[in-house]
Amino acid sequence: MLVEKRQESIVEQVNQEGSVLVKELAKKFDVTEDSIRKDLTALQKKGLLKKTYGGAVRIRAKIASTDIVARHRVGKNQADKVEIAKRALTCIEEGDLIYLDLSTSNLELARLLLQTKKNVTVVTNMIEILLLYTQSDQRNLVFVGGNLNRQGDAFSGAMTNQQLEQFHFDKVFMGLEGLDLESGEVYNFSIEDATTKQFVLHRCKKAYMMMETRKFVMAGNVSYAQLDDFTGIIMEKEPDEKIRRSLEQRGLELL
Repeated sequence: MLVEKRQESIVEQVNQEGSVLVKELAKKFDVTEDSIRKDLTALQKKGLLKKTYGGAVRIRAKIASTDIVARHRVGKNQADKVEIAKRALTCIEEGDLIYLDLSTSNLELARLLLQTKKNVTVVTNMIEILLLYTQSDQRNLVFVGGNLNRQGDAFSGAMTNQQLEQFHFDKVFMGLEGLDLESGEVYNFSIEDATTKQFVLHRCKKAYMMMETRKFVMAGNVSYAQLDDFTGIIMEKEPDEKIRRSLEQRGLELL
């Protein structure tokens, strides 16, 4: 396969799945990992993706209008995100005050909350969740502003934290880009988003990670928490035995 065709295929895959790994791409295209790294570097220079440790992630499109909430973020992992949201819904009780941070799984959870009409109050910094609620007759949503992130899809930072200071949440549902089972560190890619995540984790009774099992082999650039900071992990399926034992030894609920 020509380099140009391979790179086109990589961009298509990262846009569909949200992230790719060097090892998997090298195996898929039957080339060296060094060749894939060069591809990712070239594609990053063109602004088509963002390189990460061991792979690359999709660059989120900026939100231009409310029609973005009328369509699902389709891709290979869409069913996984919906399953995670369904499992998270079982944790939520009538009257809860919950926080949903920037996460496509949380967007699916917000959809389910609107469909089931549960009597809960949602606080969020994610613009797509706000837009979703504007198209509903339900008004039990609190939106927090602050500094708009680079992707233009959420707010975070000191001003956001100041608004969140008045809340103490029953449950928090939080996204991540990856984690290190050995060190117990939980990662994302934004320093400002990390500070807001850290702030919220200290203002809740229970905190859950919304995590696809594929992210056990991924990592971000910024460590924002330890596994011990969370009550549990909500996944689309049970992880392999070794990972499951490691998580249970830390006292985490696996949903």
